Amino acid sequence: MFKIISGKKDIGAEIICDLKKINKGNIKKINLALLKYGMLYFRKQNLSSKNYIKFAKKFGKLAEYPRLKGLNKKYPKITVVQRKASDKGPSFGEQFHTDSIYTKKPPRFTMLLSKLVPKKGKANTEFCSQYLAYNDLPNKIKKKLKKYKGNYSSEGPISITTQERFKEKGKINKELKSRHNIIRKINNKYTIYCSPGHFVGFNSKLKRESKLEKYLFNHQIKKKFQFSLDWEMSQLAIWDNRSMLHQATPFKGNRIMHRITIQ
Repeated sequence: MFKIISGKKDIGAEIICDLKKINKGNIKKINLALLKYGMLYFRKQNLSSKNYIKFAKKFGKLAEYPRLKGLNKKYPKITVVQRKASDKGPSFGEQFHTDSIYTKKPPRFTMLLSKLVPKKGKANTEFCSQYLAYNDLPNKIKKKLKKYKGNYSSEGPISITTQERFKEKGKINKELKSRHNIIRKINNKYTIYCSPGHFVGFNSKLKRESKLEKYLFNHQIKKKFQFSLDWEMSQLAIWDNRSMLHQATPFKGNRIMHRITIQ
């Protein structure tokens, strides 16, 4: 069985299937659905780390996460995204962002597989479609932003949310920086490509434009572009980092997710 249940406003969709039994035709449908909905989720997936890696490789080369060590020596490409009840700061990823945008070649896709979650609805992940956000921009702002690049840093605002895990599994202790176009074109569709959690300014040849920054960040995360994903045990989500922002919602308690990013 393979069935797609679309979300509201073409933001997010559920796919009903067994990820251990999908074929090439199913993968093609998943890729097409990613272009349309930005984020897909699959409930009730009993995947071992081996199964998880096997599925992820169907979408491309697995990326290294430069900030934290992997799950173990056997599965270094799986990153543990964890929230502990004892953590005092914000949750890992608790600010809208694009994964690893501070690298020269950020990953296209991210996957999360839930291993431990609190009560349903208490630790959601929120997604924002940047296709819809771009389409809703005034033409004057679209033209202006197409001339801009954004500067990004691994030490940007969101870095505070990874401090607890970095103490435990820190991998690299130097700042990573990158610069990318604010507006991107993907398969004949334009998207805003800007990570508020890592942004440190527009390209240096331009003066600091705080009003434009504030306008852009507020616009990107409007509720009408959002989809809030309720997590359940053994649920997998995959999204397109080029066209979706995401963030963890604030909560107290324990949660463990296994993450894979794909080039």
